[in-house]
Amino acid sequence: MDVIQFGKERFKESMKLSEYAFIYKVSEQELPERLESMEKHHELFGILENDEIAAKLHYLPLAIHFGGRELQMGGLAGVATYPEHRRKGHVREMLIFVLEKMKREQVTVSMLHPFNVSFYRKYGWELFSSRQKTTVPVSGMKIQQLVPGSIKRYSKETHNEDIEQIYNAFAAKYTGMLVRTRDWWLDSIYDEEMTAVYYNESGKATGYLLYQLKDKKMLADEFIALDTEARHGLWNFICQHDSMVTEVIMDTHEAEPLFFCLPEPRLHSERRPYFMARIVDAEAFLKGYDFRQGSKALIHVTDPYASWNNGSYFIDEAGQAKRLTDSEVLEGELQGVDLSINALAAVLFGYKTPAELAQLGLAEGKAEELEQLEKTLPGYTPFFYDFF
Repeated sequence: MDVIQFGKERFKESMKLSEYAFIYKVSEQELPERLESMEKHHELFGILENDEIAAKLHYLPLAIHFGGRELQMGGLAGVATYPEHRRKGHVREMLIFVLEKMKREQVTVSMLHPFNVSFYRKYGWELFSSRQKTTVPVSGMKIQQLVPGSIKRYSKETHNEDIEQIYNAFAAKYTGMLVRTRDWWLDSIYDEEMTAVYYNESGKATGYLLYQLKDKKMLADEFIALDTEARHGLWNFICQHDSMVTEVIMDTHEAEPLFFCLPEPRLHSERRPYFMARIVDAEAFLKGYDFRQGSKALIHVTDPYASWNNGSYFIDEAGQAKRLTDSEVLEGELQGVDLSINALAAVLFGYKTPAELAQLGLAEGKAEELEQLEKTLPGYTPFFYDFF
């Protein structure tokens, strides 16, 4: 069966498949907004049987922050098949199709949120970020150091550019965070959420809290503080809700330092692997990567579903990467480190080190060459707040 692109006349039909596969229901009131968002952000691909959608996936042309620059990224979502059409290879065909599409369009990396990690690992995607969910009971909601700034609240209708500037400054510090357009903020970030922005005495916005109040709980979906003052100011704002909620559940980067300074920091906290990434074009990705200078390394990459990535790549002491021929590999002094395309993503995003992967049998090479490879890496810290 051929994978084809569907026009918007198939959007409703594709939504029916999503509702069935992921067991949810879109109300008639929500439907127009959902369809408008799909038309704005998604490209729809799939396989027809008897002129009905048997399988489909959504492709989102997006961008991420990576190493101080913006990188085009192909997002995948809504991968689904009706049960009577499963185990026919439809998903495999769609994933290979979209990999080839991204390669043609010079999109070097792809991301998705997995329904099953092992399934997508098979096709080359790998975990690249984690999120930490921490629950603070009302007894722990104690105001910290008082700060001179102020808080202003916004909603979807009053969304302010200050929020985007804070996010962009925060996102630039991490590897893999989504580049958010204004439309993305309004269509994908806000639902029932509100935003509280901290302004310092000079009137500069230096932090925000994206949150909602539900069932006597405060759900802090995003907590971003660019400095210590903003961290205290946003926390104190949270504490002002102590008469309204029984607890606050905060979604943060695992290195968020806030909880250490609370009177009782022994909190219920859950760290979970979150999003997956895949290197679509290893040669192009490596050539654009900001390797450290002063060391050199050789890697051998294997990729069963994107054969153009199979090969050997040399990183020289100037931090430049290039593909080597087999004869060049044999003539060189390094034996090299063997990495799957999955392991390559984990290493380049900074989620795992070569040594950690070697302990798991996911990277193979001499200890000194693993160390040399690690010395070429810039020490990125990955994170991802979004969902699609």
